[in-house]
Amino acid sequence: MTSRNKGARRRCGERGRVRQTVALAVAADEAAYVRLRGCGLFGAADYGAYLRCTEQRLRALHGHGVAVHLRVLEPADFEDFCAEHLLDPADPVAEVAYAADPELAGEPFAYTGQRLAELLPALTEDHLARVRISIGCAALLAAVGCERQPEERVTAVLQYVSEVCLALAAGAGDGRHRLTLRSLGLLDGEELTAAAELLVAAGRPVELGREAEAFCVTLAAAVAGYGSGELLLHRAGGGVSGWVLVDGWLRPMSALETQAVLGAEAGGPPGGVGRAGFPLPPPEVTEG
Repeated sequence: MTSRNKGARRRCGERGRVRQTVALAVAADEAAYVRLRGCGLFGAADYGAYLRCTEQRLRALHGHGVAVHLRVLEPADFEDFCAEHLLDPADPVAEVAYAADPELAGEPFAYTGQRLAELLPALTEDHLARVRISIGCAALLAAVGCERQPEERVTAVLQYVSEVCLALAAGAGDGRHRLTLRSLGLLDGEELTAAAELLVAAGRPVELGREAEAFCVTLAAAVAGYGSGELLLHRAGGGVSGWVLVDGWLRPMSALETQAVLGAEAGGPPGGVGRAGFPLPPPEVTEG
C-alpha cells in the first residue's frame, strides 16, 4: 500500500471518529463551594486550589480534543437533584449525573480553553438564563396543557412572539435597548419575569443570545396563559415605552400609564420617562 493511500485511510478514520464529550459542573463562587463541601464534595482543598485543579483538568481534556460542556454546580439545586434521584451527594456519580442532567434547557455551555476565573461570570450568566428558559418552557407547556390542539397553540404563540420582537426592534430604532417583562398567570397567579438586551441594527434585532431566548419563551408562556402584566422598552436614547398584557395580547400604554408602571417597577433600569407604546401585531386567534 502506498503512503498516499495510508494517509487517505488515516484521514477517513479521523473524519469518522466521534468526538468524545464530557460534562462537568463547577462551583461558581466560594459560598457555593463551602456549602457543597458540607455535602462531602471536594475534600480539604480551599476554593483557590479547587479552581486551579479544575482548570488543569479542563485544559487537559480540551487539549486532548474532548468536547467539554460546563454548567454551574448550584448547591440547593444539586441537593434537590440528589434527593429526587436517590443519589448520595458525596458520591462522585451524583456530580457526574448532575452535570449531564438534560432537564436544564438550552444548548450546553462549551469550554474552549479559557482561564476559569475569567469564564465563571459568563458561565453564571448563561446558567441563570438557562434556568429562566427551563421555567418559561415549563410554564408554556402548562399553559397549553388543556388546549385541544396544544402543539398548534404553541406554534402560534411562538410565531406571535417572534412578530412582536421584530416589531419592537423596528419601533425602537437602532441602538442598544432593554426589555423587561412581568406577568401573572390567569389561573394560577404565577408571576413570571424576564429581561433582555435588545440590540438593533438596520431596524432588526441582532446578536440574540441566551438571555433573549429566555425572554421570548417567558413572553410566550405569559401569552399562552392569557396572563396580565406589563412589557417595557427602555430605549437607548432615553424614555420608556410600555405595553399592558391583557388576555394574552399586548396593548400600547399611554405615557401616563407607562410612568405609573415605572414608578412601581423594582429591579428595572434606573430612571426613564414614560412614553406611549406603539401598536404591536395582534395575536392569531386559535380555537382552544
